[in-house]
Amino acid sequence: MIRALILVAYYAIYTIIAAVIAFPVMLVTGRIDFLYSIAIKGALFGAHLVGVRTEVVGRERLDPNQTYIFMANHVSNIDPPVFVPLIGRRVFILVKKELFRIPILGYAMRKAQFIAVNRQNREAAVESVKQAIEVLKSGLSMMAYPEGTRSRDGRMLPFKKGPFHLAMDSGIPVVPVTIIGAYEVWPKGHLRVSPGTMTIVFHPPMDPKQFSSREELLEAVHAKIESALPKKYQAQPS
Repeated sequence: MIRALILVAYYAIYTIIAAVIAFPVMLVTGRIDFLYSIAIKGALFGAHLVGVRTEVVGRERLDPNQTYIFMANHVSNIDPPVFVPLIGRRVFILVKKELFRIPILGYAMRKAQFIAVNRQNREAAVESVKQAIEVLKSGLSMMAYPEGTRSRDGRMLPFKKGPFHLAMDSGIPVVPVTIIGAYEVWPKGHLRVSPGTMTIVFHPPMDPKQFSSREELLEAVHAKIESALPKKYQAQPS
């Protein structure tokens, strides 16, 4: 629990310091790059601060000039501050529309080209997908957790179809990513943060054009992510 408190306190203090330093730069220049850079560096340092070591596998497979949709499994609050910095490039995400109402933060998210999502309104959700496709086509990659929430036992949950609609409609390659070790570091529903190693495995990109349907793509991505998980977290044959 002490590590969890240290981590939360660090992120709270770092967020204030980063905002004081970087927000004026963003407001003057109109660019998010500096804020994004110090935010992800600080996020990863926080994980290291509480004893989380990191390893990256397969990132060299990726074309630095190609736009991708990164899709990963999700079991812990420690996932984003480790995974996003290790992607090695700027990404955008889909965010609940309510967060855009927060002063300054909403402005920063808009500058970062994050997309507001209203899941209660179908027309608004469709519009969000269209906006996301435009951002992808501008050359900015995207990150998503297709499970939609964190797993409680380390095993993968069924995937939501939304990210796969986006992939099929945009034609942007999907990079399946397996996050290993996060459950041991900080499982959902626990206050305990334990030291350990998190490994981020980047699998070869999958071209949506090679799949006949979003369901086929979904199943392929799910299988690829699960294939790198320890056996105890993989689905057991029925």
